Amino acid sequence: MQAKFDPSDVVQQTLLQAHRAADTFEGDNDAQRAAWLRQILVRTLQHELRDLGRDKRNVRREKSLQTNLDASSIRMENWLVDNQTPPPDRAEKNELLLQMAESLESLSEDQREAIILHYLNGYKLAEIATQMNRSISSVAGLLHRGLAALRTALR
Repeated sequence: MQAKFDPSDVVQQTLLQAHRAADTFEGDNDAQRAAWLRQILVRTLQHELRDLGRDKRNVRREKSLQTNLDASSIRMENWLVDNQTPPPDRAEKNELLLQMAESLESLSEDQREAIILHYLNGYKLAEIATQMNRSISSVAGLLHRGLAALRTALR
């Protein structure tokens, strides 16, 4: 949860709320202002904790994109590099692998994730839609646009 919950963000959010509600403060001294700010801080913390429990931000659902990329790169490398292949052909395949990785990096984050999950990890559209919290047609669109961009980049 520490990666999602930064104390400085909470302080900033609290001060922002205090600034927005400054005209509603009815106190007369610094002690009352401090109590008022503490109330805003408590509400801000409650909102943050509530938000962390929501499905979209649930830490237990998170998966490292880097881990998926590493695993996918290994599978792609195994697919492209065959020990029976002569060295010049292997070099060409390595260049293709590098070009493919660079092209994947140039895609939007959502397109890249959809392509990696579908084509490299073998996920079905429904599984990707659930994981990305999108509709199946939205995932299909990401795959379509991502593949078009990859084809253009790899020509």
